[in-house]
Amino acid sequence: MSDPDSSQGPLGDANPPSSTPEPVAEEPAAAPVLARDPSQAPPLTPTRASGFWAAVVIGLLVLVLLSVFILENQQRASVSFFGVHGHLPEGVALLLAAVIGGLFVVIAAVARMLELRSHAVRPQTRPRRMVTRKGRARANADR
Repeated sequence: MSDPDSSQGPLGDANPPSSTPEPVAEEPAAAPVLARDPSQAPPLTPTRASGFWAAVVIGLLVLVLLSVFILENQQRASVSFFGVHGHLPEGVALLLAAVIGGLFVVIAAVARMLELRSHAVRPQTRPRRMVTRKGRARANADR
């Protein structure tokens, strides 16, 4: 009982599965990455002058926005500050309040920087003493 379709596999494939794996085609090697010529690339490193000009442009934009804010808020406001009384345009009063608040932040930041600087440059004249569990003091070798 020889069947002419006996050469087919169990699922009716024309080619029965072989025990040897088929070779896999290798992917073509990627093209080598060529280093770009540094003289062709534009310099993108920031300089002091570019930082200065960026700050000037941003400062001018902020100045224009503040001018518009002050000109749009011309209503008079009564202002009292440490016993000084006066009448200012509302925009000017708000701008002065923001500037004075900024000065308080700068004063606090300068005080903190001076504190950190004094701790950084202060020489350690003697090692700190550490009290052990038994109550005796010993020199702290770690510090």
